[in-house]
Amino acid sequence: MTLHLTGIHHLTAITANAPENLRFYTRVLGLRLVKKTVNQDDTSAYHLFYADGLASPGTDLTFFDWPVGHERRGTHSISRTGLRVASRATLVWWKARFSDHRVKAGEIREIGGRASLDFEDGEGQRFRLVVDESGAPSHPWEKSPVAAEHQIKGLGPITLSVPDLANTEAVLLHVMNMTKTSTYPAPEGTGEVHVFSMGGGGPAAELHVAVEPDLPVAHQGAGAVHHVAFRAPDVAALNAWTERLRGFRLPSSGEVERYYFRSLYFREPNGILFEIATDGPGFAVDEPLESLGESLSLPPFLEPRRAQIEARLKPLR
Repeated sequence: MTLHLTGIHHLTAITANAPENLRFYTRVLGLRLVKKTVNQDDTSAYHLFYADGLASPGTDLTFFDWPVGHERRGTHSISRTGLRVASRATLVWWKARFSDHRVKAGEIREIGGRASLDFEDGEGQRFRLVVDESGAPSHPWEKSPVAAEHQIKGLGPITLSVPDLANTEAVLLHVMNMTKTSTYPAPEGTGEVHVFSMGGGGPAAELHVAVEPDLPVAHQGAGAVHHVAFRAPDVAALNAWTERLRGFRLPSSGEVERYYFRSLYFREPNGILFEIATDGPGFAVDEPLESLGESLSLPPFLEPRRAQIEARLKPLR
């Protein structure tokens, strides 16, 4: 039986301004803060998770809060994050909302066969709203300032920038068992973007790879993406992926218990950090679903250090 990833699990980016990050993603984008915790490897930093109303796998947009300068854009990076919405009419609505909130945004256009709208947050984090006509279920957040029909449904295609396709493509096809499904002209510049699909495909399960050899090498900072994670349904599947990477002699972190999910980290040949993460147990494992994100959550191994950790964190509001 062939091992398959089932889609995008989450994407983790970098902010240098957690209070403004919280305001923008909850009050402007209308996402739900579903977990307020810390970076488990650097407990001086918040790790904020935004998602849909049920904190569903595949909807998590997360941020590490680090006191860093702005990123230097370039290749060897995750260059744009897709967010799925219901219709072209919703794109029109968002275009007007971005204008009202002075959010930097482009024009509505067709990209890769889908109606799309590019925008950036205040730190230059790059996004693309993409119309999802797959009929996939959505779970709006009832307290969002955005009406249910216009809310972001979850993560969409994630775009990588690489200087050379060959080695990355080999890993995506032969190690990660993705399928190359299409190409389309790069919306900026020249060249093509190559589309790789997971599981049943569709915008929630696509990785887009732009080949951009003329760009400088990116340097991470505020406004950059740290890593992208792909979905494995359970621990047994993650165990199988661990063995598969070992079989290909691809270096990895080994399995890491993140409490809300279990993870496996490795870098593809152009140095971009990938993660495979389990769908469960989920964010309601340590607090009620109805009050997710309202207080600082710590995994059990950090709980004895709560007073020390809280003392080092700056207020978010």
